[in-house]
Amino acid sequence: MSLTGWVYFDGTYMAAQDAKLSPFDRGFLFAQAAYEVTAVYNHKLIDFEPHLQRLSRTLAGLEIEAPREDLQQVHEQLIQRNSLREGLIYLHVSAGMHGLRDFSGPEMLKPSVFAFANPKQLIGEAARDGIATISMADTRWHRRDLKTTQLVSQSLAYRAARRAGAVTAILHEDGVVTEAASANVWLVTQDGQLVTRNLSHAILPGITRARLISLLQNGADQIEERTFTLDEVRHAQEVFTSSAGAMIAPVLSLDGDMIGDGQPGPVTRAVQAAYYEFIGADISALDWS
Repeated sequence: MSLTGWVYFDGTYMAAQDAKLSPFDRGFLFAQAAYEVTAVYNHKLIDFEPHLQRLSRTLAGLEIEAPREDLQQVHEQLIQRNSLREGLIYLHVSAGMHGLRDFSGPEMLKPSVFAFANPKQLIGEAARDGIATISMADTRWHRRDLKTTQLVSQSLAYRAARRAGAVTAILHEDGVVTEAASANVWLVTQDGQLVTRNLSHAILPGITRARLISLLQNGADQIEERTFTLDEVRHAQEVFTSSAGAMIAPVLSLDGDMIGDGQPGPVTRAVQAAYYEFIGADISALDWS
């Protein structure tokens, strides 16, 4: 992102380069901060209310007071001020600044709020062509269902994937898949069963994941929510990830081993079509032949 757009910081809209964070902010010192990333398509927020609900749950888990701002208005203002047609709005809510470095802090942690727009093509080459992945042990903390800024493990996973010539990593605990570095994982078994990991403290309850379950179950398709292994991923007919940032990304390989026939499969394409139609994309304009 270039530092030329409008951002929102603690009650004020300003140029990105003018936003200044105190080094005593608890988000900076302790990673005591929550975030949400909401997709924008055709100037419209996608599934914004579920993002707010998940944010509230995370803030409660981090013992941070809810922001007093109208967060929907903040998002809409950033879309308008940045002329954002397609991309993402990043929202960061930290525990704020409360004196010097004190682990416990005051009883009430009043938040600091930062948000910015990130222009990005959401339905692009990764969605069309698919991605390569690697596997990595999941070293994150045990409350992965809270969307916090403790992202060092995910950052290292992305760096390792890039060095291996892949796009992202599929994380696992002793061979049992949790999620991708910043997305939920889905697979289609050899008998055609669509599977994704069941919700627990082990994974983030993805907003796109929930929307897909709603869309696909309304079409009478049955989705099995359960744990699965890296071996099941390697031997699946199809694998894809879901997230706000990449939407639906077909996974073509894991650790260099081809998945299925190494191409985005028919179930993945059907899932993409259902989701893109939901967000208002012109599916007929996608020339993926």
